[in-house]
Amino acid sequence: MTATTFAERLARERRLRLAAERLLEQKSRELFAANAQLAIHARSLSDQIVEQRQAVASALTQAELLKGQNSRVLSDLERAHTAAVMAERRLWDSLETIRDGFAIFDEGRALAAANRAYLGLFKGLDEVRPGIPYRRLLELCAEAGLVDLEGGAPADWVAAMLARWEAETIEPRVLRLSSGRWIKLIDRQARGGDMVSLALDITETIARERELEEARARAEAASRAKSAFLANMSHELRTPMNGVVGMAELLCDSALSEEQRLYAETIKSSGEALLVIINNILEYSKIEAERVMLRPEPMDLERLLHEVAMLLQPRATAKGLALAVDYDLFLPTRFVADPGRLRQVLTNLVGNAVKFTEAGHVLIRVVGIESAAGAAEGTACQLHITVEDTGIGIAPEHLEHIFGEFNQVEDQTNRKFEGTGLGLAITRRLIALMGGEIWVESAPGEGSCFGVRLTLPVAEPVAEIAGAPPGLRRAIVVDDQLLNRTILERQLTAFGLDVTLCRSGAAALKRLAEDPDHQVILANTDAPEMDGLALAAALRAAGHAVPLVLLCANPAAVRALPGAELVAAILPRPLPRRDLYSRLASLCPAPPQPPAAPAQPAERRAMRVLAAEDNRTNQLVFRKMVQDLDIELRFASNGREAVELWDSFRPDMIFMDISMPEMDGRQATRAIRAAEAARGAPRTPVVALTAHAMAGDREEILAAGLDHYLTKPLRKTAIVEHIRRLQPLGTRPPLAEGAESDA
Repeated sequence: MTATTFAERLARERRLRLAAERLLEQKSRELFAANAQLAIHARSLSDQIVEQRQAVASALTQAELLKGQNSRVLSDLERAHTAAVMAERRLWDSLETIRDGFAIFDEGRALAAANRAYLGLFKGLDEVRPGIPYRRLLELCAEAGLVDLEGGAPADWVAAMLARWEAETIEPRVLRLSSGRWIKLIDRQARGGDMVSLALDITETIARERELEEARARAEAASRAKSAFLANMSHELRTPMNGVVGMAELLCDSALSEEQRLYAETIKSSGEALLVIINNILEYSKIEAERVMLRPEPMDLERLLHEVAMLLQPRATAKGLALAVDYDLFLPTRFVADPGRLRQVLTNLVGNAVKFTEAGHVLIRVVGIESAAGAAEGTACQLHITVEDTGIGIAPEHLEHIFGEFNQVEDQTNRKFEGTGLGLAITRRLIALMGGEIWVESAPGEGSCFGVRLTLPVAEPVAEIAGAPPGLRRAIVVDDQLLNRTILERQLTAFGLDVTLCRSGAAALKRLAEDPDHQVILANTDAPEMDGLALAAALRAAGHAVPLVLLCANPAAVRALPGAELVAAILPRPLPRRDLYSRLASLCPAPPQPPAAPAQPAERRAMRVLAAEDNRTNQLVFRKMVQDLDIELRFASNGREAVELWDSFRPDMIFMDISMPEMDGRQATRAIRAAEAARGAPRTPVVALTAHAMAGDREEILAAGLDHYLTKPLRKTAIVEHIRRLQPLGTRPPLAEGAESDA
């Protein structure tokens, strides 16, 4: 029993120990699990604590930052406020320092702020201060007489000033204060509705404007005095120059010894040179004052060029120069331009070319094309007029200022040439006035080429030139100058002739011997080997009856030489092609016409000419100039005598001096025109003779009833031409037929 009990007890204890061990193991596992869970919670709690600490630290940091930012913001606000206060103070200090008034009106048009200068305008009006309405401000100004109302009512002035602010664009307004000051109001409306007003003190500006106006008036008076002086100088210089040049011209036409002729020609050339200088100075003064007016009219450009060439031909002939005109055969000849000014330009250019050329030639060349510029008003042509010479030329460094005022190219080659240096300056300004341009190409020792480019309307066409008559088919041209031969060949070919060119008279004789079928010969009078008259004698000696036409610079002189009767015609060179063609056509005999019954010639009287001139010397000059004319001439010493002689003498034309005592030429002409109108009498042509040559003189003189205008010194050719043109029907020609051809 004991053994069993012990074993049971031992087994029970073993079971209990195993159960206890299993329980212990279970509890250990539970404790481990609890410790693991506790560790997890501990770690989570630790993480939360760390996060909370970081959040607290961050919150503390942000709190510190916000506190610093707040301090800075407060500091910045304080500084900005201080800066704004200082800027406002500086602005107003600046506005207070300026002399001009500145003010701001609010939306209700009450004065919000103003500087002392603005408030000072209302000195004595205590009511004027910030807050005063604009209307009340205006009423106070009008009632107190602070502003010159210019004779208007105060209420009207206030209403006008208020209406000014209501306008879409507020125009500046100038006010004159009773103190003598001038204020210019400039008002602008701001975006917020405020009105900003600026009152500028322009008293000194007004004073300066008055000074400038007075200075301008004095300058205009000085200009009028200058013009009067130039006009008077023109008259005073031209009047004695008329006697000097006119008497010298008459003296040269008289029988003189060689020495006396030299003296007379020297007087004439010196007087003409002085006249050129006077004309240049007066002309430049007119251009400088912008008083030159163009008078366009239909004109024949080719004839004008030949007139210029004929005018300068004596100078060229004296130097042995060939002066030629090459006009484009396919170009119209009639254009609308101012012939006087164009002649002045061309005379200047060609005169310079002759002046600065010692040997060779001077060529006037004209080419052109149709221009679209005148399509709106008709056909126009762009013309290129060049004057080419073989003279001394111009160095490249001098080309830039050759057209300047008073400029002359100074070097050893042209120091001997005199002049005012105004010719090309005047030419350039006249060309610019015509809407053209001028240029020059030149090289020292190789000559010069002055060119003018103009666009001119084509005038009404003239009748086309008929071709050569059937009996005129072939011609011979004899000239030692290639330039002259070429120009004549083109002209005659265009006329329908077959042309043969010969350099000498001997070559022409040889050509005729080989082929005598030629109807005309044109020859240069001054050929070196055989001149024109010698060629004529040789032709007649060889039995040739072909007509010979001589081309020369002085036809009258050649006609007086022995052998001139052998020549069919002696023509001037250069000659317009229309005139050349007509003279050649006249060489062909016309078909015979039945003889007409001889008409009984009516008895014709001499042309009656009245010359009104108070200067005895000028009367003598005029009488000598027309002494060869078949006219009845009488003189009047003043305008009153001219009117009386018009009534008793009944002249066919009158030469009327403008400056005369008792009654001047204008008054006398008006009296004659009034008498003609009262009696229904025909108009008597009156030609003005005047030494006045300033701008406006021509218009003023012609406005008095005169028909034509001549300036002194008088030229015999101009006087004779006017007498010839104004010859009435029923009177004898003032010039004999031969003399008229020479003229």
